[in-house]
Amino acid sequence: MDSITQAVLGASIQGALLGRWQGRKALLYGAVLGTLPDLDVIIDYGDSVAAMTYHRGFSHSLFVLSGFALLLTWLMRQWRPNPGYSSQRLFLAIWLVLITHPLLDAFTSYGTQLFWPFTPTPAAWSSIFIIDPIYSLPLLGAVIYGLIAGLKDKANPVVAWALAFSTLYLASTLGGKYMAEHRVEQELARQGIQAEAIFSSPTPFNTLLSRVVVIEGEDYHEALVGWFDSAPPVLERMPRGTALGEALEGSSAYQRLKWFTNDVLRYDRIGDHLVVTDIRLGMTGFHPFRFDFAHWQNGAWQVQAYIERWPAERGDMTRLALLWQRIWQPATPVPLALWAGELSRDLQGGGTSDSDLEPGRKAASSANDKGDPAL
Repeated sequence: MDSITQAVLGASIQGALLGRWQGRKALLYGAVLGTLPDLDVIIDYGDSVAAMTYHRGFSHSLFVLSGFALLLTWLMRQWRPNPGYSSQRLFLAIWLVLITHPLLDAFTSYGTQLFWPFTPTPAAWSSIFIIDPIYSLPLLGAVIYGLIAGLKDKANPVVAWALAFSTLYLASTLGGKYMAEHRVEQELARQGIQAEAIFSSPTPFNTLLSRVVVIEGEDYHEALVGWFDSAPPVLERMPRGTALGEALEGSSAYQRLKWFTNDVLRYDRIGDHLVVTDIRLGMTGFHPFRFDFAHWQNGAWQVQAYIERWPAERGDMTRLALLWQRIWQPATPVPLALWAGELSRDLQGGGTSDSDLEPGRKAASSANDKGDPAL
């Protein structure tokens, strides 16, 4: 989640558990501790693939953070003991502030290595968008109220109620994820499509409309599913370009990216570049993590030693408004295939060679060149 949400979550937890003794300082301490795991971003892990896949690693490990909570508790009791509360209560507060950070991150689509140093596929429960006002605003309001009204030597239920509401809301988002995937699975069965993997995530800033990605060999499908839909989901088929990925099999960075994303990837040849896109994150056609893996040289793909991010566009407000309209008016057409076709455009200005594109991607590029009057 975003840093502000992590800060107010940590502040709310410490304020609820220790605010009576620490006063407003509990909110400050909790906010600092709540953002501490994200300080791993200052570490230079190497290239852009390493930066993505090592983030939310050791600093988000349940094992590491539990040990760190024990150490902080001992240090606090040695440095500034407070007879008003026990060491157990202090440990519980610190532990919850730290541990809820990676657990909340795991509800997003990115991927959190909760069990580092063990290496299962990173947790990406993907039931909430990285910024969700319904989750964050009650916590922010409670923290502001606590700063104004104070917490010391008094019972203040506002912070506790805000925590309870946000937690229940977070749990409810799993219901939306289940609903979206279940409806898509029913449509897949009706069409006789054998899915290799299904990944769903909320569309930006809400949990009422989900985007579902279905991997099927050389292609993938995308569908939008909303709480107010009555018709079956519309599955739009798109080329995945998996044949291009064969040239990368010897790359350790590529293997790590496949592990991190559970292979929910798309491949595009853009000019002389082989670009790999993590299609889990962002919105159709607008994915923040794209990597320039290889260059076409002397009739073959040459994997780069240092892999850089490929430029990515952000969706505009017109498209965001269209998605918002789709929530309340399920019949609203959303051109997912057209948006996905924009991934084959060269944002660096080198142009895209149609002769190197699959027929399906050619059609998408042609449609993109003509533009869409609905957007």
